[in-house]
Amino acid sequence: MNDLFPYPLRPGQDGIIRLIRDSVRGGRCVVLESGTGTGKTSVSLAGALEGISGTARKVVFLTRTKSQQKQVAVEARAIGARTDVICIAVQGRGPATCPMMLSDRDLSDGTSEELSKLCAELKKGTGPAGKCSYFENIGSTEVEACISFIRARHPDPEEFRDFCAARGICPYETVKKLLPYANVVSAPYAFFFIPAIKNHFLQWMGVSDREVVVIVDEAHNLPSYLRDSMTCRCTARSLDLADSEADRNGNPLLVQDISCKDIVQLMRDIMADAQKEYLRRESDMIPPDYLGEEMMVRLGMTSAGVRDLVMRLAEVGISIEESKKAKRKLPRSHLSSLAGFIYAWMSFDSYSHVFLVSGGDNPYLEAYCLDPGEAAEPLSTCLSSVSMSGTLSPLKDYAGEMGLEDPVSEVFPSPFPKENLEVFYVNDVSTKFSEINSDDGTYDRLKRYVVDIVGASDRSTAVFFPSYGVMERFVEDKVPDALGREVYFERRGMPQSELMEQISDFLGKEGSVLFAVTGGRGSEGLDFPGRQLELAVIVGIPFAHPSAKQDALIGYCQNRFGNGWDMAVRVPAVRKMRQAIGRLIRSEGDRGMAVILDRRVASLDGLDAKLTSDPVAEVRRFFQSH
Repeated sequence: MNDLFPYPLRPGQDGIIRLIRDSVRGGRCVVLESGTGTGKTSVSLAGALEGISGTARKVVFLTRTKSQQKQVAVEARAIGARTDVICIAVQGRGPATCPMMLSDRDLSDGTSEELSKLCAELKKGTGPAGKCSYFENIGSTEVEACISFIRARHPDPEEFRDFCAARGICPYETVKKLLPYANVVSAPYAFFFIPAIKNHFLQWMGVSDREVVVIVDEAHNLPSYLRDSMTCRCTARSLDLADSEADRNGNPLLVQDISCKDIVQLMRDIMADAQKEYLRRESDMIPPDYLGEEMMVRLGMTSAGVRDLVMRLAEVGISIEESKKAKRKLPRSHLSSLAGFIYAWMSFDSYSHVFLVSGGDNPYLEAYCLDPGEAAEPLSTCLSSVSMSGTLSPLKDYAGEMGLEDPVSEVFPSPFPKENLEVFYVNDVSTKFSEINSDDGTYDRLKRYVVDIVGASDRSTAVFFPSYGVMERFVEDKVPDALGREVYFERRGMPQSELMEQISDFLGKEGSVLFAVTGGRGSEGLDFPGRQLELAVIVGIPFAHPSAKQDALIGYCQNRFGNGWDMAVRVPAVRKMRQAIGRLIRSEGDRGMAVILDRRVASLDGLDAKLTSDPVAEVRRFFQSH
């Protein structure tokens, strides 16, 4: 029997706690799939805390979203009734964690890196930018008051921010001073997987890698996150911004007769020539050494000369940043970003990255990361790591991508009654490009299925599309109007605040409909308990769009793991669909049905969908019986 778990145990929970506790004590990594209802946050925290009991080690709980950090605070509060837990949430520097930035619109869109540079200047308080009063107000008395507040309340990030604001102190800087006292720290992925941030993070906590147990929530997202973090891109628009910046600053010379604007124009010419030579579709691969060789030939320089030139461009950018900091402005330099892109491109190799050129309205050069293993190294160097998700299978593939050797792996199914969820599919439609755009009536049948299935019940319903493009086509064809219900939308590129407003309105009106994208923000990480969502219509399979990047990823997975299409295409699509279906059942009393409109489901493992020729009748039967 465990000592820290604060709730009555459901089937399987004690096993998860013991697995994590014993693995932490043995210094081993854990990879587990934990179904809905297993209480991933609470069981992992309880197991990890039991594993480090009696030591000065810490649990770092990594999350993808701020809402997940709130859940960590809730569970820490419950566990705190049984033991002394100090749980502190760390968030990136920004308006939500900096009162000064919150009140200054010119600073509100800054990146964490830019804001960090400005804050460093204001904390010194010796330059023309002046001082930050919120930082100046942090003293030992304030730190003690914050510790007392955390012990008593176990606040979530917003509650702690409001507490600090009321005392006139900076939440971000205060958190840094409190971290040595914490035994549980929740943080975004970046704090442990971006090397420069991780080094500072460990210093703030006062521990080394080997004194930390890392829990990765929603770990199925980690491979793509790490690939993105190791990818660099230079767009035509970013070159325009760099060109304008050079003009505003007198177009400084770098060497002899080569100026900043010359480098910008050189990049434009190289991008244009790469398009002419290699581009046959939306994006295409180019040789890894293309950019470096073209710069050497066109500039008449050696590789060392090019690197020296790029360094000088970076120095110009740093000078611009310093000038902006002195004026209390965002230290942003597009010339510095350009220098960083060129340096990164020339540093990557063809094993870990694929090199691409793209056309369109905003052409770009991109070095896309294929191998997330290097960035995932912190999972292996810490004392113990726990990678968990409700949709992590196949566990062996995940462990291979992350470079985890001999992890403890296990699948814990949902303890909820299986009959509470039914999943069906039909076999006369598909969203395969050649079929949905054919003249055989596939698209019209898809539209009719959506209208008829939604109309078969009065329950709150989500319609998940494989892409924004397909959803927008349905909207243009007036399908939402044909439903006769209130419809809310997850639109392409919409701000998080606007999305949450749509979700809130959807939740507040029983029987309404949500249009969202499978794999988008509306299909993952959100809870719809009770009658808030009872029916899901999944329009097609969210296979990745064919592209040069996708071809390269398939080739990489095939060469390294021997199952390229499965790892790069099938498994991610199935995970996205399982996540969407998982929105239906969030508690023991929830019941729901999902209908998948795609015949290709028959060839996919992991969905447990049953074939039906009449999904409308199945929906009516299910809800009449419940």
